Amino acid sequence: MPKMKTKSSAKKRFKITGSGKIKRKHAFKSHILTKKSKKRKLKLTHATLVHKSDAANIKQQLTLK
Repeated sequence: MPKMKTKSSAKKRFKITGSGKIKRKHAFKSHILTKKSKKRKLKLTHATLVHKSDAANIKQQLTLK
């Protein structure tokens, strides 16, 4: 059986932390920033963790067990 390929889109969007959790960036920080408050844009800047209900699906896309 051939090797499973990693989804290229997932490879670019997610990183695995040392403890095995999955890190992601926030959406809505690319354009139309003038109407968003400074506080909202600052919160969107920082990375966060993926919810545990989505983690299994993303690990499958990254071909992790």
